[in-house]
Amino acid sequence: MGAVIDHQVIKSIGSSGQISLGKEHAGRQVLVETPEPGVWVIRTATVIPDNERWVHTPAIKKDLSAALAWAQKTPAKATDLSKLKMTKAHGTKRKA
Repeated sequence: MGAVIDHQVIKSIGSSGQISLGKEHAGRQVLVETPEPGVWVIRTATVIPDNERWVHTPAIKKDLSAALAWAQKTPAKATDLSKLKMTKAHGTKRKA
């Protein structure tokens, strides 16, 4: 079992319903649980947006690990931009 930190601080809830946890926690996201009335458990959390959840699937994590390993062992080299074939980015232009 981990160490138990016995640290209590009395805080006042402001008129807007906010509690200050200190500047060292500014910008962090937290999970607030209410296991019973009058009891709050506040834990720091990392939230993954729905549109980024796919990156955290096992298959994608495996592919990303392989890509990073390749990038670390493969030296970078300069690209001669004049040798690249140009293609249209958005298809044909609209008629006026």
